Amino acid sequence: MLLIRPSHDKDLPAITAIYAHHVLHGTGTFETEPPSAADMATRRADVLSKGLPYLVAEHDGQFAGFAYGNWFKPRSAYRYSVEDSIYLAPNLHRKGLGRALLSEFLTRCEAADIRKVMAIIGDSANVGSIGVHRALGFVHVGAIASCGWKFGAWRDIVIMEKTLGAGDTQPPLDLAAR
Repeated sequence: MLLIRPSHDKDLPAITAIYAHHVLHGTGTFETEPPSAADMATRRADVLSKGLPYLVAEHDGQFAGFAYGNWFKPRSAYRYSVEDSIYLAPNLHRKGLGRALLSEFLTRCEAADIRKVMAIIGDSANVGSIGVHRALGFVHVGAIASCGWKFGAWRDIVIMEKTLGAGDTQPPLDLAAR
C-alpha cells in the first residue's frame, strides 16, 4: 500500500540517506558531497517556511522517497513558480511510486496557487525522471549542454515545465482582489 503524506522531522534520517545515495551514485543531482542531516533539516525548514509542499512516500510500511519544491529563483517575482525535486529509494524505482508522489506534489502546488512547476533534471540520460515528468504533462523547453562535471564526464541538464491552474491567464489569487 502507498501512503503519501507531509514530511515530519522524524523522516529526516531516511530523506538524508536516500538523497546521499543519489549524490554518490546518480546524476539526477549535481551535488558531489552528501549533505548532513542538519543541512537537510535546514533545507526542509526553508521549503516549509515558504508554505511549499515537502512530501514523503511510504510503500508497504517502508520509506520510499520524497518530493518538494522551492522557488525557481529567490526573487519575489518568482513566488508562483517552483522547481520540483523528487527522489526515490534505489530499490523502489519503476513501480509507479515516483508518478504518484509527483502527482500529489503537483496537486498540492496547485492548491497553493503555484502556477508553474519546472523540472531541472540532471543528466539528459536520466530517462526515468524525464519520463515521469512527461507522463504528468511536463513539456521539454530546453537543455543546457555540458554544464556540470560529475563522475568524470560533462553532464547536461534538461529543462521541463508544467503550467498549473489558471497559469498566466489570471493574476495570482492573493493579488486578484487588489
